[in-house]
Amino acid sequence: MTEPAPAPDSSDRGRQSSWRNWCSVAGAIVATGSLFAFFFLFTLDITGSGRTNPYLGILSYVVAPFFLATGLALVFIGWWRQRRELARLRGMGQPLPLAIDLSRARDRRILGIFVTGSFVYLLLTAIGSYQTYIYTESDSFCGMVCHSAMGPELTEYRRNAHARVACVDCHVGQGAANYIDAKINGVHQLYAITFNAFPRPIPTPIHNLRPARETCEKCHWPERHSGNLERTLPRFLSDEATTPYTVRLLLMVGGSDTEHGKPSGIHWHTGRDTKVEYFASDPQRQTIPWVRVTDSAGVVTIYRKPDFKGEPDPAGIRQMDCIDCHNRPAHRYSSPNDAVDQALDLKRIDRTLPSIKRNAVDLLTQAYTTKAEGESKIASGLRAKYPGRPIDDSVEAVVAVYRSNFFPEMKADWSKYPENIGHMDNPGCFRCHDGKHVSNNGRPMPATECNSCHVILAQGAGAELARLAPNGVAFKHPSTEIDGLGLICSDCHNGKNQDN
Repeated sequence: MTEPAPAPDSSDRGRQSSWRNWCSVAGAIVATGSLFAFFFLFTLDITGSGRTNPYLGILSYVVAPFFLATGLALVFIGWWRQRRELARLRGMGQPLPLAIDLSRARDRRILGIFVTGSFVYLLLTAIGSYQTYIYTESDSFCGMVCHSAMGPELTEYRRNAHARVACVDCHVGQGAANYIDAKINGVHQLYAITFNAFPRPIPTPIHNLRPARETCEKCHWPERHSGNLERTLPRFLSDEATTPYTVRLLLMVGGSDTEHGKPSGIHWHTGRDTKVEYFASDPQRQTIPWVRVTDSAGVVTIYRKPDFKGEPDPAGIRQMDCIDCHNRPAHRYSSPNDAVDQALDLKRIDRTLPSIKRNAVDLLTQAYTTKAEGESKIASGLRAKYPGRPIDDSVEAVVAVYRSNFFPEMKADWSKYPENIGHMDNPGCFRCHDGKHVSNNGRPMPATECNSCHVILAQGAGAELARLAPNGVAFKHPSTEIDGLGLICSDCHNGKNQDN
């Protein structure tokens, strides 16, 4: 008779490792790949190869460690489950799973496949990690993939002065800490995008935007004495002849670097030795009833409007920096008035067409429900105004203005995003320098006259514009009817046509 098979030796059962299971093996592979990715990205970080990508911090110190922790968790979950299974088998007296035996050709073949697969996995991990970090610094990632609501902002960004500065350089910053502040604390934005629950238009300003000293001043030096900068502002009236009316002026930019001159000019406001603080009573910071100035000697002066009583909420007091004036540095929506003036100056719009500026701006500022509707009605409206005239180039120029600056689906245009540089279509400088802010001793805030921040060298057209006045001339408005009324520019101008 055949002898019965001997029962498995308990000593062999005891030597069976609890780590030998597919869950632990999978976890080990994930952990190994994550550890490899971490060291790869960490090398990029410390060598400076990824210095232009603030997302490198999250990939290196958050994403890779997360997958490493996940892999290790799988290893221990597999160990725990396998240990319970082995205990169950021992209690039932059943044979344990076979161990890997490299003396067998099958096991050696499986090991070779495993080693080759692991090498390919690590190679793909390296390539994937690098390509991921490259893609996350792209403007397409910021403006189209994660932030589809930012279509208007992306359009304006691509056509403005900072188009070569990556979005993440200003909105995120270097390192994992800045990423966490900007992204993880803004998880509600992901919810809003996913469920189409974001406001239209997107509200500004961004109250948690990184300070200008960490962004703008990485490239710009506001303290530096820039002196006076000449600017030429070509304008056109809204009359039938679309009459040109140009202003040439000197901007007193100045500076606050005491090694090169006395602190003065526009950039005095952001000097290292001067602190200007203000309280705005509206979310867009357009109404400023209270200002506190601390000069280089430590003397504090408070200015307020007569109708502002009491003291402002300390939480609402903001120290002035670059963004308070340059509040649209990378996402500037041109007003229809400005955009049409520029197209006329560049001769993209035919100025010989009667009342072309008035007609173009009127069509641009009509209410349209979609961008396609706006472009179509602007084109047909202009052709109806000038039947039989060769106006294709002019039509295309006006449509291009609409396409670049109006986004009806997002309810976004120049009127929703006031710009604080200057004081033409929005209060801008006159938010504070309107002559109505008075100190406790009755002294009005300085720099309320036209020549306080700029000197007009010439104005008008033709020979009048060619006569420069080095000491400046008083501003002469095209319409003499408003002289002496005590108005500021934005009381009448609003980015649309004016009867002047």
